[in-house]
Amino acid sequence: MATLNIASKANQATCLPALLVASLAKDLDAKSSIDIKFHEVESLKTGEESSVELDVQPGTSIHSSEQAISYLVEHYPVLPGKNDISVARWLDRLPSFYALDFKTLDRALLELDSHLTLRSHIVGYALTVADLALWGAIRGNKIGQPAVKKGNLTNVARWFKHVEDSNPWIATAIHSMNAASAEKKAALSKAGASYDIALLDTDKGVITRFPPEPSGYLHIGHVKAAMLNDYFAHEKYKGRLICRFDDTNPSKEKEEFQDAIVEDLALMGIKPDKTSYSSDYFDEMYDLCVKLIKDGKAYADDTEQETMRDERMHGRPSKRRDASVEENLAYFEEMKTGSEEGLRWCIRAKISVDNPNKAMRDPVIYRCNPTPHHRTGSRWKIYPTYDFCAPVVDALEGVTHALRTNEYRDRNPQYEWMQEALGVRKVHIWDFARLNFIRTLLSKRKLTKFVEKGSVMGWDDPRFPTIRGIRRRGMTIPALREYILKQGPSRNIVNLDWSLLWATNKKYIDPIAPRHTAISKKGIVSCTVKGARAAAYTEDKPKHGKNPALGTKKVAYSQTILIEQEDAQSFDQDEEITLMNWGNAIVRNKTHSLNPLHLSTITHIDLELHLQGDFKATSKKVTWLSKEGQELVLVELVDFDFLITKDKIEEDENYEDFLTPVTEFREEAFADENVAELKADEIIQFERKGYYRVDRAFAHGQPAVCFAIPTGKGGK
Repeated sequence: MATLNIASKANQATCLPALLVASLAKDLDAKSSIDIKFHEVESLKTGEESSVELDVQPGTSIHSSEQAISYLVEHYPVLPGKNDISVARWLDRLPSFYALDFKTLDRALLELDSHLTLRSHIVGYALTVADLALWGAIRGNKIGQPAVKKGNLTNVARWFKHVEDSNPWIATAIHSMNAASAEKKAALSKAGASYDIALLDTDKGVITRFPPEPSGYLHIGHVKAAMLNDYFAHEKYKGRLICRFDDTNPSKEKEEFQDAIVEDLALMGIKPDKTSYSSDYFDEMYDLCVKLIKDGKAYADDTEQETMRDERMHGRPSKRRDASVEENLAYFEEMKTGSEEGLRWCIRAKISVDNPNKAMRDPVIYRCNPTPHHRTGSRWKIYPTYDFCAPVVDALEGVTHALRTNEYRDRNPQYEWMQEALGVRKVHIWDFARLNFIRTLLSKRKLTKFVEKGSVMGWDDPRFPTIRGIRRRGMTIPALREYILKQGPSRNIVNLDWSLLWATNKKYIDPIAPRHTAISKKGIVSCTVKGARAAAYTEDKPKHGKNPALGTKKVAYSQTILIEQEDAQSFDQDEEITLMNWGNAIVRNKTHSLNPLHLSTITHIDLELHLQGDFKATSKKVTWLSKEGQELVLVELVDFDFLITKDKIEEDENYEDFLTPVTEFREEAFADENVAELKADEIIQFERKGYYRVDRAFAHGQPAVCFAIPTGKGGK
């Protein structure tokens, strides 16, 4: 079988000729073993800038429409035009009809128009592959078809209409290609994102990068950057992804953070083709900074930080701006020693004093820092800033497209200036909106304060937006990937609600979460069940009513059961209720507390089984636990609230003024005996309570600790 692969996003003039000839072969002979596949790309990777690839056998491919057509004519006798020299000559001219400049195309069209005088077909008196090939090239050429419709090419216009009208299957073939493209676009639209952002020069290969700083844990904002770079590199363009640790600030970086980032990326299914470090390029960056100084495009500055900030704000030059190259190089060397004098200085790019874009006002590109580096030790005492490092290392590593959040948008001209001034390879930039959530802090500095003050359990606290935090809360990686990719590379800045993310997560956990029962200890009510067997017993019940693959659990039954105070308070005298996983029962008597402070508290209920009752007729379905026939498991149920009370903290506001007073809520409960077998990190559902992730498994003497997983209801 031959397979015709077509890049449906390429110039259709190069695709349609082969598509039409292959379609005719299939139409004329149903047994023709030709499979046609469409790929939503501009060029097929296996062929250099090839929009058509005909796989004729394993390891053997033919590229370009004209070569594919020649093969098809040779091997499929049903096609009209085999062994016809005239047909072959016109197929040789096919590339001239691909041209997207009018001058070149017009010459080819005029020649064809002259040839078609008194002719209905290009060769002979019937349709041949020459007609199909040239018709397809003109039809697919975005300037070709309009040229024909103008009416100046009388013979071509007549022939063009005749071929189309007498071969209705052509419209079906073209529709098949356009429909395949539309279907994929519709799927992305349904998913909530469009990835058609028209990145430049993708035909030359795509290499993206994700450059985390190993000074903290990845949070959900980083996830978007990582996943989009991964998507465009590996799925959209079949390119390469580099994970580069931006380790240029030894005062903040730790190997612990680096290892955690590697682990988190792996959990999210992101597999970089290469892992590198900015520190791998310290020598090259040093040399380039020296070059910048020698070229008069950078200078050494010892202006105090506050003064420098004020000068940049008001567009005033530094007193050091016009120092000589020799002075600047000398101070740079002093910085390199890490001396007390060197610590006073920095290197600034000499771009502009008063550019309206303040990012262009002579930014700092090198600082002195004697702190040992976790990879290079004490070799270096000077380190490049991100503003210098990013454009330089992107160019050195072969990055083609820098996809980053639009908080760097003002720095884009600066990025381009650096590459231009240094004479290094240019990199295309695309910025997308940062992922912001209501009532959520993403600032590493602010999150660090929570950790240092002991306000949270650590960087993996369930209230934190870190990957480890939301995973500890119960977020699954598939749900996170789906949600992030639905956001797409949009540039619209919005504050998202967590509800949709958690609702997406529920879709993944509900089918696989085993069902268990937990009854709150506070105000727990003991019930006597008349009609139950005298001796306690157990039955095997499915862990999930709709997923038998999860197996079974033991459910204990006896004459004494426990229910929650809230349920007991809701019962009316002689009301029929449903005991879940058992059957109906009638409330015969309720006993209240004798304590004058708690007279409304119910302490005991008498129930009478009514198993023949219809559970559909009852309004109250309650969970319960047998006191006998099992060893109840003590659990601690933990829920959380947002750390801050305001949806969005403005720049002039102090986030500490909006801290939520209490954000952690713990409740003790009894659970069924099966909970004792659960392991840490398992996700379950306590019926009528919600979904939980086991944070700490049950151990004798220590209760199991289960964290409530939000489901999107109530904004959490």
